[in-house]
Amino acid sequence: MTAAAAATPALTALQAVLLLAVAAGGLAVAATRDPVRQAIVASVFGLLLAALFFAFQAPDVALSEITVGTVALPAMILLAVARTRARAARAGAAGQRTGDGRPRNPGSEPT
Repeated sequence: MTAAAAATPALTALQAVLLLAVAAGGLAVAATRDPVRQAIVASVFGLLLAALFFAFQAPDVALSEITVGTVALPAMILLAVARTRARAARAGAAGQRTGDGRPRNPGSEPT
């Protein structure tokens, strides 16, 4: 065994548990279908990643992950979903329209 290999610390139990939790969290984010729930699960995933970074002694990366992955990204997703749903509700209330703003005549389109 070389001196470099002997100096490398073994994986701690906390790090192993966090690695498994991050893997499960990633699968949970990918498996969630509803955008609002997916944003919430992604926020929890970001928190797990931050804990993992902290366990691997990277507190600066952990703080960045808390800011971006736990707060900013889910907030942007939720704002985009809210805006998209509001736009769809306005379009539904106004009736379907063509690209140039004219009302769509369902009887005149070819099948």
